[in-house]
Amino acid sequence: MKRTALITGGSRGIGFGIAKALAKEGFNLAINGVRDEAGAEDALNELRQLGAEVVYCQGNIAVSADREAIVEKAYDVFGHINILVNNAGIAPRERLDILETTEENYQEVLKTNLEGPFFLTQAIAKKMAHTKQNNHAYEAAIIFVTSISATVASINRGEYCVSKAGLAMTNLLFAVRMAEYNIPVYEIRPGIISTDMTSKVQEKYDNLFQSGIALQPRWGTPEDVGKAVASLTRGDLPYSTGQVINVDGGMLIDRL
Repeated sequence: MKRTALITGGSRGIGFGIAKALAKEGFNLAINGVRDEAGAEDALNELRQLGAEVVYCQGNIAVSADREAIVEKAYDVFGHINILVNNAGIAPRERLDILETTEENYQEVLKTNLEGPFFLTQAIAKKMAHTKQNNHAYEAAIIFVTSISATVASINRGEYCVSKAGLAMTNLLFAVRMAEYNIPVYEIRPGIISTDMTSKVQEKYDNLFQSGIALQPRWGTPEDVGKAVASLTRGDLPYSTGQVINVDGGMLIDRL
């Protein structure tokens, strides 16, 4: 029986890079996104052409009822989920200094980037644990896609940094909790990745790469992140639950 992965935000950007990598690994895919299915159809068809059976689970992970619908549809179609990839996230609507940002900005980002993944993971982790107790051959893993912003402070998007720092702790919490069931949990921490989200600040980061911000002087790609996730889903790091995998071109290496 083919394994199944649920990827939030899986029809564009980093999530789509992950989805393509897992399709090539032989997974069937439950792809979540906020767009209607017609808007994601090109991406879904591309994944199907890679050999995956694909179902689209529309919904906003920040909304409790949507999370329930996402989980229900994925399990109704496939019957099981082996890999949960918590990838969906948003930037603040406005990049405002932390002395100026609003409660609305903060709450919107935290509900999507932290509260949503926490409770989606809670719901699926319970099902994974139940399945594992009844079938010891069942293999599963949970992956959180965070950001270098979990530790790198950006004062003009503080709410985003806070959300990713919280998600990094969520990785540790679920790693501890799911160890009882031998279900590993990991964090992928991307650096500067070329996506719709970063396209608005392309010139800024182009200049930073020229100035040597990363050891590997190029933008990261969704495919770079996808390869890291694929490695985890193959079980290449079976004794490393809770660990952080940086996909940042060496950006965070301290240098003199």
